[in-house]
Amino acid sequence: MSASGPEVLRHELDEDADPSSLIYTFGGVEPVVSIRPGTVVSTSTLDCFAGRVRSTSDLVSQVCDPRFINPQTGPFYVEGAEPGDTLAVHFVSIEPRAAWGVSTTVPLFGALTGTGFTALLHPPLPERTWFYEIDRVSRGVHYAALDTDFTAVLPLDPMHGTVGVAPPLREVRSSLAPGDWGGNMDTPEMRAGVTCYLGVNVPGALFSLGDGHARQGEGETCGVAVECAMDTVFVVDLIKGVPTPWPRLESDEYVITTGSTKPLEDAFRIAQVQMVRWVAELTGQSELDAYQLVSQTTLSPVANVVDTVYTMVAKVPKSVLGDVLVMQGMHARMKGVAAAWSA
Repeated sequence: MSASGPEVLRHELDEDADPSSLIYTFGGVEPVVSIRPGTVVSTSTLDCFAGRVRSTSDLVSQVCDPRFINPQTGPFYVEGAEPGDTLAVHFVSIEPRAAWGVSTTVPLFGALTGTGFTALLHPPLPERTWFYEIDRVSRGVHYAALDTDFTAVLPLDPMHGTVGVAPPLREVRSSLAPGDWGGNMDTPEMRAGVTCYLGVNVPGALFSLGDGHARQGEGETCGVAVECAMDTVFVVDLIKGVPTPWPRLESDEYVITTGSTKPLEDAFRIAQVQMVRWVAELTGQSELDAYQLVSQTTLSPVANVVDTVYTMVAKVPKSVLGDVLVMQGMHARMKGVAAAWSA
């Protein structure tokens, strides 16, 4: 950061781009731009349908090519990032780009219907689309039932469902999938004010993000949140020589770990094991003592039970950990950069 403030990069995704020209993977594509650690990035993302679903009469199966779902902004090459480092991404702001969002039921997709892997004889649920008006002033997301006149105003709680880096071993992973590289974790914890920590697997990290949600319930039960395009500002930095085996997050109040796999209980176990080991490292306790402390203090929100594999989250309040330094104090430093940018 210079005396005049942090370096700022503005990178806009083309809202009118042909969906076939966009990026739908983590790994396997060249970076769109190179950035230095400490840079503030102001960018935009399309919704998971690339803007093709705009009304209750638009059905995903009719207006979208299934090959082009969940476009990503990026990847961003972070200068100096090497395997074994940790990429830190602090979300300064995540705001809906337009005053509307959509949600849908998609055939053979969702937690409460048969799918290709949960094979059942009954036909798919009916395909429907719900349109949400978003009031960015009152911070409301307006739900309207399709079959009755019921309405409700839900709190606006913007987040990114998809945040990640390139996987290791030259792998290329769909942006519909979560894993230890991040990806489509679909956790509402990925909101403004939070710092995400991702293990670097390839030179430059190759960070991408997308899948903006105006709000989402824990679990994303039908498989589709209130999907919307986003204007997002984030800060990137590096923690050199510190590996992070699974994505972690830090807010002002919590340290947070994730795990993604099937079955759901194994995703739970990954998140909990990562939390036990992190708490042991932070506090200097033995792993068994940390296991006991985590068992009595952790919260375990379900992120999603609909993606190719499922994601679980573990949250422990910082207040129970004492005076510890989390990730070399990166969250506080990045908040300082965000404040300097805002000023």
